[in-house]
Amino acid sequence: MISYLKGKLVNYISGKAVVDVNGVGYGVWVGEKIKEKIKAEEFLSLFIHTHVREDALDLYGFTSKEELELFQLLLTVSGVGPKTGLIIIDQGVTAIRQAILKGDVGFFMTIPRIGKKNAQKIIIELKSKLGSLEEFDLKQGGETQALLAALQNMGYSREEAMRAVRQLPND
Repeated sequence: MISYLKGKLVNYISGKAVVDVNGVGYGVWVGEKIKEKIKAEEFLSLFIHTHVREDALDLYGFTSKEELELFQLLLTVSGVGPKTGLIIIDQGVTAIRQAILKGDVGFFMTIPRIGKKNAQKIIIELKSKLGSLEEFDLKQGGETQALLAALQNMGYSREEAMRAVRQLPND
């Protein structure tokens, strides 16, 4: 099973990123955010979910282990397949977790392929698996919020900014 790929992006073909790893090209399904961010001939590292079906073996790539783990949790919900899961993950890990933990059906209904019933299923089936909201949220201190805002103003996504702030020492 393929779990991680590191190589050069050759191109996007039929919706897949073709990643050259030591002369072997892997076709990997990736989200729109990755497609917007990483262009051909750039190097990238992807955490991989290998999805095996009767008639196909598909690879799905994510830029963080956190995204991969949430994607795999989403696949446990009946009615959520890998392509839909990929679309959901594009909304950002933190936003998805908060929507699940707060029971925000409307958040999921704005995502293509997700209706009210599937939105409710996602929330009901994953709420207990995610734990408490405090586990995933940063401290709401003024300095932290100011730092997040500054990073976002510099062009980083909320997810990237939160990841960077989490790596800072607490003192």
